[in-house]
Amino acid sequence: MRAPWHALAGVMPESRLLASVAEFTHHRDIDALDHSVVLSLAELVSVNSVTLCKRGDAMNHPVESIVVCSRKPDGAFVVEAIDPIREGDPIDTIVCAMEMLEAISDVTDDGISRLVIPIQRDNAAIGALMLESEDALDHVRTMVEGFARIYGNYIALLNDSERDKLTGLYNRRSFEQRLQRLLKLQRQRARGPSDDGVPGDRVSQLYLAILDIDHFKRINDTYGHVYGDEVILMLAQQMRACFRSSDVLFRFGGEEFVVLLAAQDDAEVHDVLDRFRTFVGAHAYPQVGHVTVSVGYARITEHDYPEIVLDRADKALYFAKQHGRDSVHGYETLAALGELSAPVALGSIDLF
Repeated sequence: MRAPWHALAGVMPESRLLASVAEFTHHRDIDALDHSVVLSLAELVSVNSVTLCKRGDAMNHPVESIVVCSRKPDGAFVVEAIDPIREGDPIDTIVCAMEMLEAISDVTDDGISRLVIPIQRDNAAIGALMLESEDALDHVRTMVEGFARIYGNYIALLNDSERDKLTGLYNRRSFEQRLQRLLKLQRQRARGPSDDGVPGDRVSQLYLAILDIDHFKRINDTYGHVYGDEVILMLAQQMRACFRSSDVLFRFGGEEFVVLLAAQDDAEVHDVLDRFRTFVGAHAYPQVGHVTVSVGYARITEHDYPEIVLDRADKALYFAKQHGRDSVHGYETLAALGELSAPVALGSIDLF
């Protein structure tokens, strides 16, 4: 268990610093790492809050995730992930630091000192650390920059283990962790009012969709694996372009992809997935020509096991494959129509 602030106070500063670095670099889970980094900095520096911001992939969504460690009036810390879909100060300041690749040190209108340090990898910002305090923060800038460098190097190692080597999408190994993270965010949103004061009962549902390239074996057999890999790579790029930054994209292996996404109801998620199916079908791939995808999806509740949701979506995908391919089907709709009354063998998704 991490030593509380008062227990660390009597230790040499160098020892405290080394202990903090050792604490957060032992994590193999990225969410746990993010929480540990902000808490470590909050324990080392007298601050009101420490924020870790991750950069998104799209210009319309420059922020992918935000984790904040805040000091409560009694001196205790609380760490939470917050919704990145927001704008204004201080998000604009963080985005500015990431775009300029430069630290920003300023004082807010209410007299709070703020220090923003971009986190860099390969001459690009992957995120930023922001500290806010009643006291000046210039004297800790070197230490925070060191934390940013260590975090950037370490997160690159963890990302390599979570990402598919060909497409850069998340791999199957990271699926359950990402699903649990989304469910946690959904619960947080449901508990509190929205920005316009509307209660959280309008929070959207979570869905899992499985996308499978139709007749992919024929592509490999006809054109070779090099062109097959090119199709997979281009499909992954199309997924990034078509889905939102808040949607989580996976390659489960071979020609199968998984998307975790939020929608208000089955009709909305069906429309989103069908637009992507149409987009893929209209695109001409080099040498191969036109390619189609089949899609099956299922609703997720916070009480579902990942294997159960995969099973439902896979049954819907199997139905699409058996009924002409190049289509989108939802498990709940098929079940309500009695289309899945007979046992259906699982498709190529290997649950275990």
